[in-house]
Amino acid sequence: MALRVTAGQAGDAPAFETVMAAIRVPQSGPGRPRTRPDTVLADRAYSSRAIRSHLRRRGIRAVIPQPSDQIGHRLRRGRDGGRPPAFDAEVYKQRNAVERCINRLKQWRGLAMRTDKLAIAYQAALHLAAILIWARR
Repeated sequence: MALRVTAGQAGDAPAFETVMAAIRVPQSGPGRPRTRPDTVLADRAYSSRAIRSHLRRRGIRAVIPQPSDQIGHRLRRGRDGGRPPAFDAEVYKQRNAVERCINRLKQWRGLAMRTDKLAIAYQAALHLAAILIWARR
């Protein structure tokens, strides 16, 4: 898992490559962790061309639903719109684990209200909460 804090009202998509660069998937045996996960499960906000091309370049399977406006734009272009991106609805159902983790983090009042003035203090609280949630399991 990788946690990043962005400034102000920055969206999730601009920080996507930074978060992906920080992800480490541990090996079952000896060896260094992999930096390329098998699959990325994301919501419609991550369905941009830039994110999909980044994942394609790195050989990572994307399970991201398309927003209705993107579907409409593609269909309006006809043959030039290309094929719709692959989407596996059964695999996408596993994304609820991510949402449950975020909800657990938001149970911490300081994290939910974002009262810290410094981003480093907020990120430290985020890491502390994640460690304590992981330790309880």
